[in-house]
Amino acid sequence: MASVRFQYIFDPLCGWCYASSPALATLAQAWPERLEMRPSGLFSGPGARAMSAEWAGYAWSNDQRIAAATGEAFSEAYRDKVLMDDATPFDSTYINRALTAVQQIGAELEPGLLRQLQVARYVAGSNTAIVQVVADVTAGFLGDAGHTIDATELGQRLETDDALTRQTQTRIDTTQQLMNRLGIRGVPQLLVQVDETLHAIPSAALYQGRDVLLGELRKVAGSALG
Repeated sequence: MASVRFQYIFDPLCGWCYASSPALATLAQAWPERLEMRPSGLFSGPGARAMSAEWAGYAWSNDQRIAAATGEAFSEAYRDKVLMDDATPFDSTYINRALTAVQQIGAELEPGLLRQLQVARYVAGSNTAIVQVVADVTAGFLGDAGHTIDATELGQRLETDDALTRQTQTRIDTTQQLMNRLGIRGVPQLLVQVDETLHAIPSAALYQGRDVLLGELRKVAGSALG
């Protein structure tokens, strides 16, 4: 029987990625050992940007379209406390590092942390571009999963740990190389690898419920899906 693996390309500050989290949860729950998270770096490094009233307005308008299309919540607390915070850049750097740190504890934890950080941002209105916010959410998530970690120490690590920085950048570089090779321009993107062949799943399938997603997966994986 063919081997099947999933690669989920994303950025933590991408609203459409947040809206695809139910699809990601389906994969994480059914096939945790087959799922690989691939951070794209879309909004980190050169992709980070300063916040401004113009950018906030654009982002909020886009988020409202996503909410209308998918039903995912974007709260007024997010609009007021995150988008209107012009002192903090729009930058997913610290989230990417936190995800890498958690992956090293257990790869199966990474999708859950991503979702927790997304909810903290888009629903609770916590600015997850701030390092200590990311550290606090991550430490709480790990504690609930049975892994005790000091949030202050984690925040320092996210800022200063050179090895973690390099490991995170390697993940991003590898993802960007894959995207360039396959001509992928946007996120989220779900890839299904059947043996050595990669198949891109239509993005619309990430927003139409479990049955539609599974139907698309079966088109490319067939009985090997399990």
